[in-house]
Amino acid sequence: MKCVVRLDTSYLLVSMQIIVFVMALKRKRKSGRIDWEDAPDIKSRIQKIIKSAGITWVDPMRIYCYRSRNSSSRAYARIWGLSNIWQLALKQDPAYVIEVLSEKFDHLPQKQKDEILIHELAHIPRNFSGSLLPHVRKRGKRNFEDRVRVLVNLFKNTIS
Repeated sequence: MKCVVRLDTSYLLVSMQIIVFVMALKRKRKSGRIDWEDAPDIKSRIQKIIKSAGITWVDPMRIYCYRSRNSSSRAYARIWGLSNIWQLALKQDPAYVIEVLSEKFDHLPQKQKDEILIHELAHIPRNFSGSLLPHVRKRGKRNFEDRVRVLVNLFKNTIS
């Protein structure tokens, strides 16, 4: 006995359309709307770190802290600077926003949270201009990781 398999092309077409639709829904859910809320707990922790580590070039009153939800970023936290052109247009002084991504940041132990916040503060240049220091610098005595390590040690020494 011979077995003949016939594929109905309309069935395959509908199946493929369903698969594409489901994949689009999954993608849409991942990149849903990001929600931000004020983070006073992060603000007070930032103020404590600035004071304890002796980060004198940072004005804690010009640092704003937010917690975000539904971000698809791989980061635990991010820092945003108010660039010079925005300062001129809005007639504002330099300012920075530190955003913590709730899904990744909130469950961490306090020590790791502090190191992440110090890392973000290390992006602020000594002239507090609104610009950001990158992870990699082509010139200068120290690289970014050295800068973070020094600040973390300063903070640890004042806490212990």
